[in-house]
Amino acid sequence: MKRQINFSPPDISASEIELVTKVLKSGWITTGPETKLFEKRIAEFCGVKRCICLNSATACLETALRLLGIGNGDEVITTAYTFSASCSVIYHVGATPVLVDVGENSFEMDYNKVFELINEKTKAIIAVDLGGVLCDYEKIFKIVNDRKNIFKPLGQIQGKIGRVAIIADAAHSFGAFNKSGRISGSIADFTAFSFHAVKNLTTAEGGALTWNLEDNSIYKEASLLSLHGQSKSALEKSKLGLWEYDIVNFGYKFNMTDINAALGLSQLERFSSIMKKRRNIVRIYNNILKNSDIKIYQNESVVDISSNHLYITNLLGKSEKQRNDIIFKMASEGIATNVHYKPLPLFTAYKDKGINIKEFPNALKIYQNELTLPLHTKLSDDDVSYVSDILIKILK
Repeated sequence: MKRQINFSPPDISASEIELVTKVLKSGWITTGPETKLFEKRIAEFCGVKRCICLNSATACLETALRLLGIGNGDEVITTAYTFSASCSVIYHVGATPVLVDVGENSFEMDYNKVFELINEKTKAIIAVDLGGVLCDYEKIFKIVNDRKNIFKPLGQIQGKIGRVAIIADAAHSFGAFNKSGRISGSIADFTAFSFHAVKNLTTAEGGALTWNLEDNSIYKEASLLSLHGQSKSALEKSKLGLWEYDIVNFGYKFNMTDINAALGLSQLERFSSIMKKRRNIVRIYNNILKNSDIKIYQNESVVDISSNHLYITNLLGKSEKQRNDIIFKMASEGIATNVHYKPLPLFTAYKDKGINIKEFPNALKIYQNELTLPLHTKLSDDDVSYVSDILIKILK
């Protein structure tokens, strides 16, 4: 019997509803005590001293670039195989994105080409943890340290780092570890998480920025950037007689609300069970699909350290048209699938910047038969088997 399998619905329990309702009844629903508590809990989870919670991972990435003082005349390297936010923030700050292809038959950036692209203008690398599998940060750190002799720092934070900064686009990797046992959020110089509705931990919309630098000014500067450069928070200004404040810079509107934070706090309480469920789903997929003409990205070697955010596959021997036809056939069976990702040079905005997909042959090749299967905690074991069996049937 045909079922309805959604791609990635949010997992909201009674505890989330209860805590959000409590905030709604509290009389304070924007940035306040719940957001500050959520920041504390995220920092503890990631093993860092501070973090700031903002309204998206995009805001977190842009804040990291602005804290680093990156702007006109600077270059930032990122992968061509990612969602637009990884790159658009570079344009936002006035810097020049330098896109790099992925390695052959790989979803990770070509690390050898990254080394070649670093020059005196390079100020940061935005690495993308696709699907929840961490990039090889040991390689990236070695690359930037090997090239630190040509690095020319601008400003206090760049000076403290003393080399090209490493920013993790960890939109997919909250809760993931690398092979050395270090958790996402504690590895790169700056790490940007997403808590969007489809993520493993959701605040509906939201994100968090963590950092490794011993610099007490970073949280203050990030806070100023997040809310119009105001010298007081909205909660501080609301106290009797304390309305007056200063605008110390022309900041942005990046703040998280207490409603979002309450949702996140409740999700964090049951995050270990969420992760256990996702690992189990991936193992069921892997067991059924292992002998098919499907290459599995979340293979057994990474299941226990990945966040298992996406179940990414390549349909071996299939063309882009055949892949698209399979998506429609899966939909006719009630199964929603997706593609992660269409390489950036295939989009109009990037074409208009003169970026040509011909320069990124590996990204194009791996995209053309990529298929992402549903992976979320609303799936039963039987649902996972159903999705797998239907795909195998269609592929025959």
